[in-house]
Amino acid sequence: MLKIQDYRPQPFTDFTRPENVAAYQTALKKVRSELLGKHYPLIINGERVDTEERLTSLNPCDTCEVVGTTAKATVEDAQRALDGAWEAWEGWKRWDMDARARILLKAAAILKRRRLEACALMSLEVGKNYAEADVEVAEAIDFLEYYARSAMKYAGFGAAETTWFEGEENGLLYLPLGVGVSISPWNFPCAIFLGMLAAPIVAGNCVIAKPAEDSGLIAGFVVDILLEAGLPAGVLQFLPGVGSEVGEYLTTHPRTRFITFTGSRAVGLHINEVAAKVQPGQKWIKKVILELGGKDAMIVDETADLDVAVTAAVQGAFGFNGQKCSAMSRLIVVDEVYDRVVGAFVERARSLKVGTGEENANVTAVVNEESFEKISGYLQMGREEGKLLLGGEAPGEYGGKKGYYIQPTIFGDVDVKARIAQEEIFGPVVSVLRAHDWQHALEIANSTEYGLTGGVCSNVRERLEQARFEFEAGNLYFNRKITGAIVGVQPFGGYNMSGTDSKAGGPDYLANFLQLKSVTERW
Repeated sequence: MLKIQDYRPQPFTDFTRPENVAAYQTALKKVRSELLGKHYPLIINGERVDTEERLTSLNPCDTCEVVGTTAKATVEDAQRALDGAWEAWEGWKRWDMDARARILLKAAAILKRRRLEACALMSLEVGKNYAEADVEVAEAIDFLEYYARSAMKYAGFGAAETTWFEGEENGLLYLPLGVGVSISPWNFPCAIFLGMLAAPIVAGNCVIAKPAEDSGLIAGFVVDILLEAGLPAGVLQFLPGVGSEVGEYLTTHPRTRFITFTGSRAVGLHINEVAAKVQPGQKWIKKVILELGGKDAMIVDETADLDVAVTAAVQGAFGFNGQKCSAMSRLIVVDEVYDRVVGAFVERARSLKVGTGEENANVTAVVNEESFEKISGYLQMGREEGKLLLGGEAPGEYGGKKGYYIQPTIFGDVDVKARIAQEEIFGPVVSVLRAHDWQHALEIANSTEYGLTGGVCSNVRERLEQARFEFEAGNLYFNRKITGAIVGVQPFGGYNMSGTDSKAGGPDYLANFLQLKSVTERW
């Protein structure tokens, strides 16, 4: 069995140190000179395949700048990838678990060496500032390291315990499922993209990866690292394309064994619906692993350390412009301290710097025009449903550059049933809700159809213990921000309409991509 040291999460870079800032800026120059404008073709059966049509990735902070392009897959490409993946699986499933794990560990080592390049590319392609990009690449490395180690417990006959029975040998085998499709989001184009691939692959499956259209370059960068690490041809098929075309084709295909998806509730529920329908020639029930976002809340009661609470609220709400499924989009404050908390929250948020990812601004542009228009609509809606306390404008430019810029926005005294308090906005917009007391605050927190992340700032032990069991969130945080789950430390995934609670980065995540077989031999 593979001998490796115990898993430890990657440390984050301290950007208060001038030498780290300088190193990041050097990486930005390197990426601009070597990667800007690069084109990534499809990868089907180990061969790089170009297409007539291309997908163009723009810098959201300067939409006149093309970051690069990828090929645009067709349905015919998807079919070739599916056929090739099943052919590759015949060999890949017979690899020892530790041999597959070594590829993940090698990829982690390469990504560690190229960490700053990956960060800088995300600053250009999706507008991440230095810290947001850095913690994401750390998370990507963690996924590789953690899943490589997790795979060991599923190796071999007898990996799972059975009860002894006289006269027989009984044991359990974990076997890979086959070929699946991974459809990943743009907001964590390195970590989630890579994590959604690494888990099924190390378990012995083959994967067709369709990255988000807005982040194809960082996806191509990651795929190249996996291939450099020794991943055999066909195990990973790289298929950038339009979700309604190649994604729909693959999720409904009878030879697709499993689907992993991170993205919007509407698309995820559609995938779940079509995947559940058995197609002619299909011989299995498709497995679907979903993470579908949230309408995440943090409660602040009258006993909380208010400075800690306000800091947590600003960090949780406006980190990466609120473009996280875990972002705090609802701040619930009990009446006794409402004015103090909200006043401090507004003033702290007012000091946030708006600008580009390259400038390391606190709040940068949102990812694309579709998001910009959607969030702009909610800004208008918020004026009707609450009291505008900060921001509320979508200027669409900064420093003379056209981009998808939206001001950090806070609406106060929002009704619990208001649309801005119920619907996922996925931008730098917060609804503040007033609660009569602690119990009312908990009821408000549980009033949406989602259940991803949540938080409580309180110094009353009884309330924390009540929330531990009654706050409907897959990831719950006390007296800190509600974003920033670390692989292996806070396994991530929600329930209700937030997904299947599969807990990425958790001890049982690989089991989603394995089937259990019981074998008995009578002596």
